[in-house]
Amino acid sequence: MAISKEPIKAFTNQQLSIAPLLVFRIVFGLVLAYGMFRFWYFDWIEKLYLEPQFHFSYLGFEWVKPFGDWTYLLFILCGISAIGVAVGFWYRISASLLFLSFTYIELMDKTTYLNHYYFVSMVAFILIFLPAAKGLSADAGWSLKGLEQRISRAYYLPLWALVSLVYFYAGLAKLNSDWLLHAQPLKLWLPGAYDLPLLGPYLEKEWVAFFFSWAGAAFDLSAPFLLWFRKTRPYALFLVVVFHLLTRLLFPIGLFPLIMVLGAFTFLDHRYHQRLLIFIGRIIPKGLFKVRFKLPLMEFKAKQSFQWFFGLFIIFQLVWPWRYLAYPGELFWHEQGFRFSWRVMLMEKAGYASFTIVDARDKQSFRINNADYLSSFQEKQMSFQPDFILEYAHYLAELHRQKFGHDDVEVYADVQVALNGRSSQPFIDKSCNLAAEKRGYSPKKWILPFNDTIYGI
Repeated sequence: MAISKEPIKAFTNQQLSIAPLLVFRIVFGLVLAYGMFRFWYFDWIEKLYLEPQFHFSYLGFEWVKPFGDWTYLLFILCGISAIGVAVGFWYRISASLLFLSFTYIELMDKTTYLNHYYFVSMVAFILIFLPAAKGLSADAGWSLKGLEQRISRAYYLPLWALVSLVYFYAGLAKLNSDWLLHAQPLKLWLPGAYDLPLLGPYLEKEWVAFFFSWAGAAFDLSAPFLLWFRKTRPYALFLVVVFHLLTRLLFPIGLFPLIMVLGAFTFLDHRYHQRLLIFIGRIIPKGLFKVRFKLPLMEFKAKQSFQWFFGLFIIFQLVWPWRYLAYPGELFWHEQGFRFSWRVMLMEKAGYASFTIVDARDKQSFRINNADYLSSFQEKQMSFQPDFILEYAHYLAELHRQKFGHDDVEVYADVQVALNGRSSQPFIDKSCNLAAEKRGYSPKKWILPFNDTIYGI
């Protein structure tokens, strides 16, 4: 029997208040503008992108590099476009520039990879296609009548689905023996926050690490379902605030907690968003922005092409994190398929990497001082991530090909890595000439096997 499409159409085409989307647009834009200011204020642009002479790249994006001192203009562009999104000024252009500039920044050096940067890029991409400036904006006018605009539920679904995926996949990733049976890596991390008022003295206790481990997994797995149902939504939002407040206090993870809270609150009843926007609308000085046009009250229905496109987008986000199954061995060890899969704060990994250059013609060899080529942050990240190690080896080989004037250059690495409190163990086959190994998506056979087992997803 064929499944009727009518209930699905009725669900996706139901008209909802635009207010939650307007709040999200305003706060998201302001948060990202603040983020760009933080990078400038703390001199991270200089330290992360200008001082290093070498930058780790993503496969296929080797051409994405900093622009020297012009890199500051890229951050200015990103900040201005974020403000443009917040105030709804030339909204579609601002949202497009925000996505492109922020994603370019994210791709400039793989060393700075964080799950929430990827999340921000995906949200910025979604916002390009949403009617998020059809009320209370510079484009549509600051009249509070704009709060009466209505949009199809289909415009909310990509954002809701992405927020739900982040939580649920983060919860699935926690269903492993290190997290649940050994409270790792929280057992290592929590004592570092011993100086917190009230909570600090308890963070050195083992049972607290186990409590946070199990509670974190339970929260991540249940949050999406609690958010989608009206009766449980208030409890879910309360847990979201508490959970992210704790993570913000305990761990230096930047703006991620605020952005996730913001995304979760788009599920909240539109009346609360309307009250907030009425307050904002009343304090904005009249005539501050030139109003290009004023929209009549109307409903904005999502086109079929929009629904199909973002349906495929969400399917991709569902499938992409499972690519790690194509690689043998322990994921936390080899990390092939680890990134872009919402595996958040699951491991404490540290390594020591020593490289030797060999002139194959006369067999002369010498050790490399990594500090001559990498920043301390880059060296730390490189020392336990296989694709970093290989790319750095290729960089060293190319430098010394030019130095020796011939192509017979070999690079060998002696790498020791410790994972989640275990003792260090050899990570790379020391007899493998890394200069001869190709970058790519095929399994890296020169990674030595993990001498333990982590059970779980």
